[in-house]
Amino acid sequence: QVQLVESGGGLVQAGGSLRLSCQVTASEFRIDDMGWYRQTPGKQREFVAGINNGHNTLYADSVKGRFTISRDDAKNTVDLQMNSLKTEEKGVYFCTVQTERGDYWGRGTQVTVSS
Repeated sequence: QVQLVESGGGLVQAGGSLRLSCQVTASEFRIDDMGWYRQTPGKQREFVAGINNGHNTLYADSVKGRFTISRDDAKNTVDLQMNSLKTEEKGVYFCTVQTERGDYWGRGTQVTVSS
């Protein structure tokens, strides 16, 4: 059974920064891609950033230059450094991994950006 636990969410003022972290536990399967999605009020869940097992990264256009995704394969973690946050980026951020046995999701961590 693969479990993902996100942390690092919270309240920040617009223009501020937060660092999210996701710990993947009990993974006896090979982890391929890791990523972050978010669900903001009134919108569907959307892709934010991804990183493959070659450490190649991909970002949504809206976060390029402000967010940075990284992974530590020894620790089975994936982080998301978020800078210059905007009020419209308030929402729940989810970690996800793709393994040889399927995709897994965390329960999410709340990010609130105040004006």
